[in-house]
Amino acid sequence: MFKILDARPLASDVKWFKIDAPLVARHRQPGQFVIIRLDETGERIPLTMADADPRAGTIELIVKAIGKTTRALFCKNAGDSILDVMGPLGKPTELHTVEHAVLVGGGVGTAVIYPLAKALKQAGTFVTSITGGRSRDLVVLEAELRAVSDVVYATTDDGSYGFKGTVADKLAELIRHGGTEARRHAGDVQSPDHMGRAAGDRPIGVVYCAGPVPMMRAICDLTRPFNIPTIVSLNPIMVDGTGMCGGCRVTVGGKTLFACVDGPEFDGHQVDYAELWDRLSAYREEERASLERAEHECRLAGAK
Repeated sequence: MFKILDARPLASDVKWFKIDAPLVARHRQPGQFVIIRLDETGERIPLTMADADPRAGTIELIVKAIGKTTRALFCKNAGDSILDVMGPLGKPTELHTVEHAVLVGGGVGTAVIYPLAKALKQAGTFVTSITGGRSRDLVVLEAELRAVSDVVYATTDDGSYGFKGTVADKLAELIRHGGTEARRHAGDVQSPDHMGRAAGDRPIGVVYCAGPVPMMRAICDLTRPFNIPTIVSLNPIMVDGTGMCGGCRVTVGGKTLFACVDGPEFDGHQVDYAELWDRLSAYREEERASLERAEHECRLAGAK
C-alpha cells in the first residue's frame, strides 16, 4: 500500500497528491509517469509525476476527476492509501540544448511541463511557460511554474485572468512578436501573467507541450511553418505500461509506436492526431456507463 501524505484541491475537479513511494521517487526523471490501481478490483490508470523528492521518498500527482477511477481518487485525502503505484515508466524527457524553450500546458497538462521547466532551467535554458484553462479557477500550478521559469503567461478562454484566449493563441503571439513582448513586460509586477527577465531577441529553439489532443495539434500547426521543434506528451489509452497490451499504440512518422515504452513524448509534427483522437474515444460509452453505475451504487449506499 502507498500512503497519501498530503492532498489539496487545485480547482473544482483537480487535486494535488503527495504520495509515499520511495523506490519510484529515487529513480524518477522528468517526463516519466506511474500507473496506479486504487484497489484489487480497480482499473489501472497512468498519471504523470509532477514532481518527486528522492530524499523524502515522495512523488506528486495532479489528478483531474473525469472517469470512475479518477473521481474515486479525487475523493481520497491525507492518510488514505493506494494499492499499487508502478513506475517510473516511459522514457525521460530529452532536454534539447537551446537558448530559449517555450513550455505549453493546457489544464492538467501543466503537471507535465512543470518538471520539464525545472530541468531546463537548471540546465541554463531561458524558459518561457504558458499555462491555461477555460477560466481562472482552472489555471493550475502557476505559482510553481513561476519559481522555475523566466517568464510565465497565464491564459483563460473567458478572459477572467491573464491573457484572454487559449494557450495556442498566446504562443502564436509570441512567435509573431519574438522577444519584443517579453521585453515590454519584463519587470511589470502589476501584471499577473509575467515575471522575470526578458527573453530579449532569443529565438524559440524548442516547444514542449502537453494537454488535450486538439490543443497539441493546434500548437504543432503553429510551429510547423517556422520549423520549431515541438515535443508533445501523448495520453493514449494505456493498460500495462510495458508495451505488451498494445493499447497505447500511436502512429508517429508513419510508424506504429507505443507511448508507454517509446514515449510518452514524441515529435509533435509527426503524430497522427486523427488516429489518436479516435483511439481515445474508443471506450467512451463504456467509461460513461461505468461511471453511472458507480454513482448509482454510491447513491444506494448513502440511502441505507
